[in-house]
Amino acid sequence: MPGAGATPEELLEIAVTVARGAAATASQMRAEGVSPVATKSTATDVVTAADRAVEQEVVAELRRLRPADRVLGEEFGAGGGEADPSAGTGAVRWVVDPIDGTVNYLYGLPQYAVSLAAERDGIVVAGVVVNGATGDEWTATAGGGAYRAGRRLTGSSETDLAQSLVATGFGYDAGRRAHQAGVLAGLISQVRDIRRFGAAALDLCLAAEGLVDAYYEKGLQPWDLAAGGLIAQEAGLRVDGLAGAPAGPDMVLAAPPALFTPLHDRLARLDAAGGP
Repeated sequence: MPGAGATPEELLEIAVTVARGAAATASQMRAEGVSPVATKSTATDVVTAADRAVEQEVVAELRRLRPADRVLGEEFGAGGGEADPSAGTGAVRWVVDPIDGTVNYLYGLPQYAVSLAAERDGIVVAGVVVNGATGDEWTATAGGGAYRAGRRLTGSSETDLAQSLVATGFGYDAGRRAHQAGVLAGLISQVRDIRRFGAAALDLCLAAEGLVDAYYEKGLQPWDLAAGGLIAQEAGLRVDGLAGAPAGPDMVLAAPPALFTPLHDRLARLDAAGGP
């Protein structure tokens, strides 16, 4: 397999192979029934045995193929499942969300995905998002564009915020949800409509594809953003936070250049990056 100097394209090839296998495992485990279910930050923030099993599968495959690399996963942090947390010292770090959209997965809704990205020296250079329910797949490499099913993605051509379909999501903390509901109440009359699919990685891919015009959300973690954020950027979207801040836990806003500023300004006035 490609060594330490692997190109983004070579890293993407690995990511796609690993993510497809992980998505198949998630789909099979869903068909067999979801159990057991535990909670994380709040009673509504669920994690299933499949989340943990899929992440362990991804980590095991990555360490088999590229043992010097580091791995950051949602469920096990830098430890990567049951492997030695100190394993991997290379410049490449993989960032994995084994099942983005766990609540959808729990309920059998077809919006959940495996998200896998490769960072080199802290910069995401390759990423893939695979919808485990449908097999839909989005990919990108830094400087190489974003694609779905061989078609290069260019985002939405909409230029009027009032005619824009905007995707968003909500946190699990009750106080944060209340603040986000206030933001939404102030925004909804300024746009065509709002969509909430429940999987940030897929939201970013839908924005990249132009199936929604823009996306924003507070509370995203690196594994939520890494692959989908690169895909959105490579589709020509601007992916940032508010008031000059980078995209991160306080806010992720992904929109075509024509929509970014008006949506940014409205969200800033609504204090979308504030609250709990």
